[in-house]
Formats: sequence, structure tokens, C-alpha cells
Amino acid sequence: MSVVRWWLCIFSLAASTLLAQNANSAPSEVTTQTAAPVCPNTILITIDTTRADRMGFLGSKRGLTPNLDGLAQQSAVFTQAYSQAPLTPTSHATILTGTYPQYHQILTFKIPLAKDLPYMPDILKAHGYSTAAFVGSLALDPVLSVPGFERGFDTYDANYNWDAYTPNTRYQSTERRAGDVVARALAWLDKHQQSPFFLWVHLYDPHEPYDPPQPYKTRYAKALYDGEIAYTDSAIGKLLRQLKARGLYDGALIAVTSDHGESLGAHGEDTHGVFVYDETIHVPLVIKLPHGGAAGRRVETRVELADIMPTLLQSEGIEVPTQVQGESLLELMKPGPAGAAAAEAWRDKGAYSQADYGHLVFAWSALQSLRTGKYLYIQAPRRELYDDGADTKAERNLAPKSPAVADTLSSRLEAFRQKTTNTRETPKASLDADRVNKLAALGYMAPLTDAAMGASTERGADPKDKIATANTIMRINDILQNWRCDKALPELHKAILTSPNVSMLHFFLGGCYMENKDFAKAVPELRKAVEIDPGFTRAAMNLGRASLKVQDYDGAATAFERVIKTDPNIMDAHVLLVVVYAQLNRPQDEIRECRRVLEVVPDHFGSNLNLGRFLAQSGDLQGAIAPLQKAASVRPTRPAPHMYLADVYKQLGREEDAKREQAEAERLDAAPAHPPGAEPDTGKSDPN
Repeated sequence: MSVVRWWLCIFSLAASTLLAQNANSAPSEVTTQTAAPVCPNTILITIDTTRADRMGFLGSKRGLTPNLDGLAQQSAVFTQAYSQAPLTPTSHATILTGTYPQYHQILTFKIPLAKDLPYMPDILKAHGYSTAAFVGSLALDPVLSVPGFERGFDTYDANYNWDAYTPNTRYQSTERRAGDVVARALAWLDKHQQSPFFLWVHLYDPHEPYDPPQPYKTRYAKALYDGEIAYTDSAIGKLLRQLKARGLYDGALIAVTSDHGESLGAHGEDTHGVFVYDETIHVPLVIKLPHGGAAGRRVETRVELADIMPTLLQSEGIEVPTQVQGESLLELMKPGPAGAAAAEAWRDKGAYSQADYGHLVFAWSALQSLRTGKYLYIQAPRRELYDDGADTKAERNLAPKSPAVADTLSSRLEAFRQKTTNTRETPKASLDADRVNKLAALGYMAPLTDAAMGASTERGADPKDKIATANTIMRINDILQNWRCDKALPELHKAILTSPNVSMLHFFLGGCYMENKDFAKAVPELRKAVEIDPGFTRAAMNLGRASLKVQDYDGAATAFERVIKTDPNIMDAHVLLVVVYAQLNRPQDEIRECRRVLEVVPDHFGSNLNLGRFLAQSGDLQGAIAPLQKAASVRPTRPAPHMYLADVYKQLGREEDAKREQAEAERLDAAPAHPPGAEPDTGKSDPN
């Protein structure tokens, strides 16, 4: 940050303070004419899973958003704002980088944010801002879900304490209520009012399951989703009132939007992620400029969430990086002829969206859409074309009768994608079993295979034909989160009768049989899951575990070998292969797998112990000593390493060493057993 800019920030903040102090005596029309400060305090509020049609300032008569409606009166309201993806990490990556999903490539959870992407918190930090994020769900926890999102933040308040095997309440483990998130943000503000700050507040409450607190739960008992939005609005109201009480509101730059909406049954989709219709893509967007600039301005032009970042940066007097693909909305926010001219220039810009979730999770076709002119066009195996003005619910597909229009928009969409796609290789999500369970606790399914992590233009089944199956799978997934296999089993049997070739259903059924210790029934179900999706590593892992339980060691070896061929970094597969190869008397394979585990986890007790055993059995007595000593140091209360060392030393003729190790083994063997559960149960099933 240059010295000149630093002094400009100090001057502008002093001016903002004077304006706030004189706000009660100065006419409101004077403040609307005041030039914006160079470094305004900036607040970004993102409300998860919130439809535009629930906002009073966008025409809703439900009365859910009085506080947001009040903010909208003092802001520019964008009536046609569109998300670029109906998935939390993807959409927030677009908001914070100003780039499209095909460029930033955060297509699902656990894909790292590339360090060379422009990132608004990082940019603001470099320009002297104090930066803080307070997020309402582990969906945006950098450790658990979105690696790299913490870049540029002085404070990133997430730290969700999630443990699949020690279940807490939802509000202790996977999300925080809006009131809690706002309280944390206000506590931070108490200590950060002397310098320009950037504050991001993410509120997760409208995401399913819909569970608003009282009195909203009773008041909206027949419409709990609406209750969540009404409650979230009340929390935002508290934040806005506290900003005013601290003299921070008038001079602040405030943007409020949603990452995506919610289908609520439209087009057959229960929640979100698969489709790109207005229910999940049309979102609210208001931007309040400092000192009332653009107050009351309603912008009817289509805009995108990718436009938020360049708008905020330009409002802060910061140069927009050349990589940013969205465009600043400031010209559209001007009143009179200037704003009208900007709107005319934007008229054909259009709004792009894509949905990759159905492709990544179910291997169906990904979808892309373009809203331009009077049309909504959706690229799908059976492409769709709707009159966006006359057919707002997208119920009458015009594509079969208007192929020329569909062809034109298809070409335009493809040209746009080619222009905006990042040429680097698409990164893969790093999803171990623990992270898979975390996603499931949020209601999300993990990608089936790395093969599914390809470009979003890859084609599979049309999601329109499969959405009922998706709803069934997600419903069963929710049941299994409560460890209710007894309730899930009849649902699974019924679903498999109607959809016998859905691998996830056989995977769930096999997992439930494993939970019930009925491994003989689990094996054929898991084998079927793998036959349908050969790269489905979680199904192959459970198939290997179940095969071990029924002593089908050849079957277990085949399953675990399939896993490491698909993903060599799944260490549990290597560990279990050691067990299998021991049963099959394949010592060289045993030694190889032990060494593979120890390359990644040098202190792994079992692999050190077994490597020493296998080396001794193969005749390499001297080589066996080091791993057995390592095993003894890792687990000093275990007699087995000392027992094997005694045997090795005896064969080497080192009688004193052999006697010492034998005595230690006998001493430890007579001691109380190690605490139950000290080692993980590698045979535990993963029904999710």
C-alpha cells in the first residue's frame, strides 16, 4: 500500500466520521451527493440458498425481509441478478474471484483455490484493509471444505468441530445460526474500527434441513424455508443496527446477495445443485454505496455474481486485476441518462451459469445455461429454450420448434466458454472417507470417481430423466446420517426395484448390511455397485472389507487393488492389502505395501510391525530390526514388536539382545491391556 493511498484512506475515513456525526442535522440530499471515500469500510453478506422471489424488495408479499427491504431503499437493487452455479463453494469462488467456474475450477468441495487467481480478500489486505470472514457452515471451512479461501484474511472464523463418530447437535458441528455468526462478527468489529476493514458475513440458515429457531419455527410451521429466511433477515437487521450505532453504516460499502436459490420441488428437484432454472439461479443482489450513493436505483439489466468483486474494488478505488472476468456495475448504478446508456450497452451481455453436481456425483450430463435477450437457453442432452419473459417458470421448451434460435444460442454459449475457460488441468478434489462423511452431514454427496472430475461439457444421462432418482438418493442419505439403517433398508429395497442400475443405491444397501454385520449379503450389493461404476472407490473399499469378513481373500485383494489403481493415495487400501497378502502368502507384495504406507505415514505402527515380520520371514534379518524398533517406539506398551525382535536377535546369534527383548515382551504382556479403541477399526463400513 503506497504512502499516498494510506493518507487518502486516513483522510476519507476522517471525512466519513464527520459525515456520520452530522448525519442528524444535514439534509439527506446533501449526503447522497457526497463523493465516496477512497477506502470505504466494506461489508459483504452472502445468504446461502436464498431465492430472489422471497425478497420483499423484489416483489414478494410474504413479508419475510423487512430489514433487507430497508437496506434496499438505500441501495441499488439488481432485479435480474444470476448466480453462476447452484453450489456453495463454486458460487462463492465466483463472488470472491470475479471469475467464472470454468476459470477458477472450484467445481465441488475440497478443490484448492489456485494461488494465482485474483482473490478479493487478498487484494484488499494488500491495500491496507483489515480483513475478516465469519462463515455459517463447514461448507466454507478452509480446512474441511474450501482450501485456500482463508487467503488474505486476518481472521477466518470457521473451525467447525465435526466428528462423524461423536455426533453433536447440528449447531455444534456443521453450521452456526445466523445470530451466532453476527455476534462473532460484531465482537470482531468492536476491535477493528480504526482502519478500513473488509468484513464477509456468510449466513447458512436457509439451507436444508429447514429448522428455524422460535418464534419463527411456530410462526412458519407450514413453510419452514420461509421461516429460515425471516430469521436470517432478523439477524441481518441486528448487524445493520449495530453498524449504525457504531457510526459505521453511512460511510460503508455494503453488498448483500445469495450464492444460489432452492428448487423446492420445481422441475422435480427438491433442493439444488442439478438444475439451472430461475429457482436456483435467480438471486437477490443489493449494493449500498457510501453516503447514499445510488439509493433507490433499480437496475433491470441482467447481471452476474461475477460482477460483485470488480464493482466493490472499483468503489474502493482499487484497480481491477486483468484476470477478473466480471464487470463493474457502477455505471449501471448511475441515475438518469448515464445509467440508461450503460444499461443499453449491457443489454446483450447475458448471464451464464453451469451445474456440475449431477455430473460429478451421478455421472449424468453437466448443464450450462445462457440468459440473453428474451431467452433462457440450457445446453443439455435434450437442449432447452424458454421465453424468459413470458414463461418465467420454464415450462414450455421451444427448442424442438425453434432449432435455429437454439443453434445460435448454443454457438454463442460455446464461444463464451472457450473465451473464459482456464487452460490449466482441472484440479481433483481431495476427499478421504472423513471428508466424505462431512459432506454427507451437510446433505451433499461426494464425487463418485476422479473420472467424473472432467470438464463440465462431458455428457451422460439427461438430468431431467434422473432427478427423481437423485431425490431418492439424497433422502436416503439424510436417513443414514442419523445411523438409521433400519429405516433406510425398506427404502433401499424399494428404490432398487425401480432403479436397479444406480450404483449409489447398492453402495448404501451394502453399507447397511455391513452395519448389521451381515457381510455375506453386503458382498454382492457392493460388487454390483463396483460393476456399475468401476471407479467408485468407496464402494470398492467396502467390498474389500466385507470380503475380508467372509474370508474371501482373493476377492478382497481384487477390490483393494482396484482402489489403489484408481487412487494410489488411499492409505487404508494399502494397509488392508497387507492383511490380505499375509493370508494369501504373498510376502513380496506384503513388503511392498508396508513400504508404500510408511512413505506417507512413517509412524504407522502396523506397517512397521508387519514390515519387520515379513522381512524376517523372507530372510532379511538385519533389515527387519529397524522397522520393529520403530514399531516398539510408536507403541511402547505393545509386546509384539519386542517378541519379534527377540526372535530376530536369536537367529542372528545376539543372545543378550534376544533375552532383553524377550523379557520386555513378557513384562508388557503381563501388563493391563491397551485401552479399547486405541486403534481404528479398519473393518468399519462407510454407508455414506
